[in-house]
Amino acid sequence: MAFSTVNLTTAPYGSWKSPITGDVISGATKDLGGTAVDGRGRLIWLEFRPLESGRGVLVLEPENTGGEAVDITPKEFGVRTLAQEYGGGAFTVSGDVIFFANYKDQRLYKQSISSLDESPVPLTPDYGGPVVSYADGILDTRFNRFLSVREDRRESSLNPPTTIVSIALGSKDVQEPVVLVGGSDFYAFPRLDSISERIAWIQWNHPNMPWDKTELWVGNISENGEIYKRVCVGGNDPSVVESPTEPKWSSEGELFFITDRENGFWNIHKWIESENKVVSVYSLEAEFTRPLWTFGVNSYEFVQSSQQLIACSYRQHGKSYLGIVDVEGSKLTVIDFPYTDINNITSGNDCLYVEGASEVLPSSVAKVTFDDDKSKAVDFNIIWSSSPDSINYSSYISKPELIEFPTEVPGQNAYAFFYPPSNPDFQASEEEKPPLLLKSHGGPTEETRGILNLSIQYWTSRGWAVVDVNYGGSTGYGRAYRERLLRQWGIVDVNDCCSCATYLVDSGKVDKERLCIMGASAGGYTTLAVLAFRNTFQAGASLCGIADLNLLRAETHKFESHYVENLVGGDKEMYERSPINHVDDFSCPIIIFQGLEDKIVPPDQAKKIYQAVKEKGVPVALVEYEGEQHGFRKAENIKNTIEQEMVFFARLIGHFDVADDITPIKIDNFDC
Repeated sequence: MAFSTVNLTTAPYGSWKSPITGDVISGATKDLGGTAVDGRGRLIWLEFRPLESGRGVLVLEPENTGGEAVDITPKEFGVRTLAQEYGGGAFTVSGDVIFFANYKDQRLYKQSISSLDESPVPLTPDYGGPVVSYADGILDTRFNRFLSVREDRRESSLNPPTTIVSIALGSKDVQEPVVLVGGSDFYAFPRLDSISERIAWIQWNHPNMPWDKTELWVGNISENGEIYKRVCVGGNDPSVVESPTEPKWSSEGELFFITDRENGFWNIHKWIESENKVVSVYSLEAEFTRPLWTFGVNSYEFVQSSQQLIACSYRQHGKSYLGIVDVEGSKLTVIDFPYTDINNITSGNDCLYVEGASEVLPSSVAKVTFDDDKSKAVDFNIIWSSSPDSINYSSYISKPELIEFPTEVPGQNAYAFFYPPSNPDFQASEEEKPPLLLKSHGGPTEETRGILNLSIQYWTSRGWAVVDVNYGGSTGYGRAYRERLLRQWGIVDVNDCCSCATYLVDSGKVDKERLCIMGASAGGYTTLAVLAFRNTFQAGASLCGIADLNLLRAETHKFESHYVENLVGGDKEMYERSPINHVDDFSCPIIIFQGLEDKIVPPDQAKKIYQAVKEKGVPVALVEYEGEQHGFRKAENIKNTIEQEMVFFARLIGHFDVADDITPIKIDNFDC
């Protein structure tokens, strides 16, 4: 962003004063947990509120434009499931009724939208603790029951059985759920046709993750509600590597789904039941869905029309698009509208509710209305915003630039979003180059997006350059790009992050003496690995990062229990690529943040790396949070993390004083 230099204060990069404070980051930004529409066509969304310790609350859109949204969830409840630890798919809306998973006890409850003064009613047994979780449910009106994926940790928390169960709704007493489908390691997307005579679902087994190889099954439902005559629609051919996902029945009883069988990209397909044949609806080298880290992904919807139309989102070259597919004509119409990043789509009454964002719009939900032939968006109205106050900081916003940079493999490039420093009140001297914060995303099978994120703007508005890297192994660029990381985690991601930083240094955009790296979870592992195995960066920050791959393999939850083997290999590779075994190679400062209730990356990993680096004499700090799990949800901890990161970097490699009044924590081997 270019500013007039008139009346600008000249000050070192990193020392600029910004109104985007830690309080703004922690208090103003809410996370979205999904959307749905009730029987009257009103939007309902799930938001997680940092100021309420991350509590999940279902909210009903205002009755009239400009009115107040209504909280549906009573204060003593919180909507969130712990199925597969990452959750998602925690609520379902059918007509006037909401079915939801309650965080504290993990039981399923039923609640009437029109009678909010009545307390939610439990549907599943009380097992004396949050040991059984439910997700991705659907109402079966034919048999007056609720179908859901269930993860049962009563016998084992490390290897709990996952099944699709039936929960009776007609009884006065809570009944034990009945297993309908079982035997595989994992299930998702139980989906009924419009008359509840057939059910589709996705299943997969170890060692696969759901983006490696899954199966799509269909079963008929008998007169007594049991499933029979099962057929595998996709994923059973050993000569075809594919990961079908998101099955959905049209009103005419046709089954659609997304798979990557032909071109290595997730595209929409249809099952021809009479021939048990799968055909492509529209082929494009673009991703029409995203990896199934959480339940509840919904990337496409059927559009009410005389033609068979599908509204969908797809991702290509670092950008999302909204499209309308004409199924019969195999034609795609791209809709021009403000979002450049799209997550879920929910069908409303003559409209779509689209979850998305752009470089100037934070994560939000927009109501999109189309013209009669569904070829143009005629209205775009934001119903919900994760950060409605972000408009107050528009003059400070740094817009991302998609960069493509060479990797260490000849002929292979990788991608990143680069954010230059931006502040309308400050400039640096011409001879100074800004410090760089490189962000390594989690997953690692995930993708960073070039959208308005105040956590990034916190840095850029203070005079930092930020680059968010989609290293080899990231999603959004097809299966071949995604599989660059197979058996190569700790090598490809490390090399790509270092190559990106070097590319920016060589381009003259950043200071080679002030290169910092940070990451959370798998991104924390990449951060630690970069600091242990390479000498590119001068400091790092790891948030719930992985230090010991063997320990992770032994202690992590079922969903990812074989994931690390796919990414790394056997015992030898695990040992060689675990930063904890190479503490003698750590030579630059690091700050570590860890939730003490983390079940995905156990807290002893953070303590282990902290102690080892401390004993080596390298500056290090450890911040532990009571009551936090994998990722931080409480406002005070979100604020403390970003503030202490910045002060840590400023004190150790920045060569500037921060403008904010922040009390730094003690740094071992640095503070007396």
